[in-house]
Amino acid sequence: MKTKQGQTDRIKIITLGCPKNKVDSEILMRQLQAGRIPVLNEFSEETGDIILINTCGFIHDAKEESIDIILQYLKAKEKGYVRKVIVMGCLAQRYQSELQKELPEIDGLFGVNQLENILASLGADYKKELIGERVLTTPSHYAYLKVSEGCDRQCSFCAIPSIRGRHASKPLDDILREAEWLASSGVKELILIAQDLTYYGLDLFKKRTLPELVDKLSQIAGIQWIRLHYTYPAGFPVELLDVMKKHDQICKYIDMPVQHISNRILTSMKRTISARETWNLLTLIRKTLPDAAIRTTLILGYPGETEKEFNELSSFIKDFRFDRLGVFTYSHEENTPAFKLIDDIPLEVKKKRADEIMQIQEVISLELNNNKIGKTFKIVIDRKEGDYFIGRTEYDSPEIDNEVLIKADSFKLTTGQFYPVRITDADSFDLFGEVR
Repeated sequence: MKTKQGQTDRIKIITLGCPKNKVDSEILMRQLQAGRIPVLNEFSEETGDIILINTCGFIHDAKEESIDIILQYLKAKEKGYVRKVIVMGCLAQRYQSELQKELPEIDGLFGVNQLENILASLGADYKKELIGERVLTTPSHYAYLKVSEGCDRQCSFCAIPSIRGRHASKPLDDILREAEWLASSGVKELILIAQDLTYYGLDLFKKRTLPELVDKLSQIAGIQWIRLHYTYPAGFPVELLDVMKKHDQICKYIDMPVQHISNRILTSMKRTISARETWNLLTLIRKTLPDAAIRTTLILGYPGETEKEFNELSSFIKDFRFDRLGVFTYSHEENTPAFKLIDDIPLEVKKKRADEIMQIQEVISLELNNNKIGKTFKIVIDRKEGDYFIGRTEYDSPEIDNEVLIKADSFKLTTGQFYPVRITDADSFDLFGEVR
């Protein structure tokens, strides 16, 4: 796309929301590069001629952030700092007609899975031969690997199926080819993502084939860590645990959002799993992989959640002692089954309950971290920040979990490299160590 002066427009891509959006932006950036269109990512201090915002439309806070960013760049356009503002992704998919009506200044609106249309609007052709190639916006030693799109689950609180559509597994060969390309580019850690990772393969092979996929990925030269995110508890393929035991490359880390433990609320949420089944599965994981870190997420303030049910959840967190835990306050979303319910828990109560759960988790996390003092772990260095090198164990995912801080004036370390690090101190959500 040429300007009046004959220069090619620079496109700056702003990515909001989850790592799945990040992957979509990285694929788009590679296609634009191949079309000889200059691309800037969101971390660049430069301003592009065209701003392309990849939005999130999942819950209220994410939608609000997306709208704020859109308005920010529309103001920049009005002042002449940018020429065009284009919006893509989940918010555009979910609210296309509303955005067209309320913000007609937007120069282009594209929903999910419209890569070819976006490229055409920017003067670039889609190149099928680039399947599996991306411009990484993560540190070069780790990358997210999306194995499927969409979701067949019908969780009552979730708008994703109406936004992203039915579950569609990526062909196994395409995933392996992408993983090999990432490894050849210097990636050492693959973080597997999907709307529901454990659903992989059901549409292609009529059975859950995540264990087979992970087994094949672990054989790719150069990949030292494989991490699993978004493993749904109902229908979890337990044979995956044996594959994780078999391969050192597979991080002993499972991200499993249980959301709640009250049977009544689990039923209303349409989670298709009971409290007892949840307990049994988590206990099996702990028994099979005693050293594994289990991360979960919870929803607080779901419609009708009583004090008794909240206390049941609090007791569950105290008793099971998750290694990692995050919380969301319930967001009342239109076009979801739960929208028919009365959103009867005041926001301040939702936040209070969320804070109480996180206070419980902070105590648990500190105790677990203190138990690591004196032990040595394999650490990857993600970055240098101030007076410290910042790294992670295999039990920690980037940006959301614990970090290991190593004094920069004591050791010369290299980003992306692995080191044996002895833990010398700890707080609730960070560790401190020294290289052995």
